[in-house]
Amino acid sequence: MKTYQPSRSPCPIGRAARVLGDRWVLLILREAFFGAERFEDFIEPLAINRAALTSRLAILQEAGLMRREPPDGKRARYILTERAKALGPMYRELAEWGAQHLFDEGEAPKVWAAKVD
Repeated sequence: MKTYQPSRSPCPIGRAARVLGDRWVLLILREAFFGAERFEDFIEPLAINRAALTSRLAILQEAGLMRREPPDGKRARYILTERAKALGPMYRELAEWGAQHLFDEGEAPKVWAAKVD
């Protein structure tokens, strides 16, 4: 299982890359911005296996980007923290960049429609 080890890099991009550099982390946060909160809300749209989702949610909690309510027990909700919500503008810019540069003519990218921004 992956675990989170904070970066000790003097570079802020290096430190951000430590937590955000994982493909699943970026996509889990995207789904949370779109309104996903429960474990099952992330499984289908991401086509992620349960073990990978469990470890990435733990990383996001350890990094202070999500909190689990309640902390123990079943049917928990995974809530974006203010630290994660501060990533909203970066996600919007990343979505715009991807839409402009990574789609062929005639392809329609999904519109960034976060519930939290």
